[in-house]
Amino acid sequence: MSILMERVITIDRIMLANYDVFKALNDPIRGKIVQLLHKKQLNVEQITRRLKKFGYKKAVTTIRHHVEILKDSGLIEIVKIEEARGAITKYYGSSTKLLDFTLPSDFDKNYSNLISKTSLKLNKLVSLISKNFLKTRKIQQINYNNFIIMEIINRAMTNLLEKK
Repeated sequence: MSILMERVITIDRIMLANYDVFKALNDPIRGKIVQLLHKKQLNVEQITRRLKKFGYKKAVTTIRHHVEILKDSGLIEIVKIEEARGAITKYYGSSTKLLDFTLPSDFDKNYSNLISKTSLKLNKLVSLISKNFLKTRKIQQINYNNFIIMEIINRAMTNLLEKK
């Protein structure tokens, strides 16, 4: 048997997500809902109207179903409940900012030097986080530790980027 093609794949990104998040974002309309709810409190009727402006013409019951899936995954949450004339209205919000972009094909070529320099600087930060994190944790699971470190850095970066 002869090898016709072979390519070495190197890991160049780590995604932080669990099965519920992947399942919740399986439908593009749910990603759009998360984007709508970033820094905005909306009820299901408002979400439905805004989605129509983006070409998603769905019934309120369908949007309610999508909202429930997103809520169960933790991507959105109820932020306010109003009562008027005996009716309850729930408002939803999201602490997740979903960035839906595609990297340009020349990204690695254009940014490899900056990635290398940033990696060197982040090494000190990751070492410090690892040292402090491992003191408080008995579990020595490498992937779990990497997940926690990535989540700490992700939230710290989000704090910085959202303040600009």
